[in-house]
Amino acid sequence: MPFARLATATTPTCHIGLGLAAIGRPGYINLGRDEDLGADRSVEALRSRTHQLLDAAYAQGVRYFDAARSYGRSEEFLAGWLAARPDADDVVVGSKWGYTYTADWTTDAERHEVKDHSLAAYERQRAESAELLGDRLDLYQIHSVTPDSPALTDKELHARLAEAAAQGVTVGFSTSGLAQADAIRAALTVTVDGEPLFRTVQSTYNVLETSAGPALAEAHDAGLTVIVKEGMANGRLAGPQAPEALRSVAHETGLGCDAVALALVLCRPWAGVVLSGAATLGQLASNLHAPAVDLDEDRLARLDALAEDPHVYWERRARLPWH
Repeated sequence: MPFARLATATTPTCHIGLGLAAIGRPGYINLGRDEDLGADRSVEALRSRTHQLLDAAYAQGVRYFDAARSYGRSEEFLAGWLAARPDADDVVVGSKWGYTYTADWTTDAERHEVKDHSLAAYERQRAESAELLGDRLDLYQIHSVTPDSPALTDKELHARLAEAAAQGVTVGFSTSGLAQADAIRAALTVTVDGEPLFRTVQSTYNVLETSAGPALAEAHDAGLTVIVKEGMANGRLAGPQAPEALRSVAHETGLGCDAVALALVLCRPWAGVVLSGAATLGQLASNLHAPAVDLDEDRLARLDALAEDPHVYWERRARLPWH
């Protein structure tokens, strides 16, 4: 598995990855996006921003980069950076298929992405990802699997994914929504020729939304690498938006709310890689202080008490506007 490369890494930030959801397209649901990106969201502006963030992340020890077909031009931006940085041969590159980007580089599209977990969608998007990333693609994940996803039952799709795995691409899946735990447990039962199909799982887990934790622990125990996304709850755990208890712990540690929020996830024994969704160099630098946060039992207890009812959390997330 490509993530074995991270197991022997010694930099404090090797288990923090950089996700490109917020910078591969002009519109996203993160809070504070107007301040983060400003008015110029042209392709070239976001390409330049992405390359600057990748440069800074790599220089500070980050070795996992996460894109998706639906993240606008994220794969294109990442591919361009990789081509310009042949020395960065120790990074792990992940992407996802299953959603198609449909916003046409606007922020006010009626629909920004369309979900399709069919075999035909996989074949089309696998070819698109291969054209851009070639043999640099280490991990290919099904994007946002839910318990009713046909990707969990389509045997022909499973066979094709197993073929990709036999050719050296790690096969994984991501989850989102209220039933993440059910989706994770269902995916753990998927086998091809008696062998588990999936080797990684990427799920939402943060101070406010912890419901997937037990299932992620089960996935880890089953040998999967766990990748955590949305550790900042789409900006709800940053700065002035952060709950009082989080701001209090941040004040005590002398670090940012974002670093504390990511530190909580990093300390979970099942967490293999925790994604930063930074859109600015300042956010990235602050995020990368997470390994330095000292979370004692009292601080952990105060942060754990912030967990919301999952129904409340996902209903609020669904109302976040695309900026």
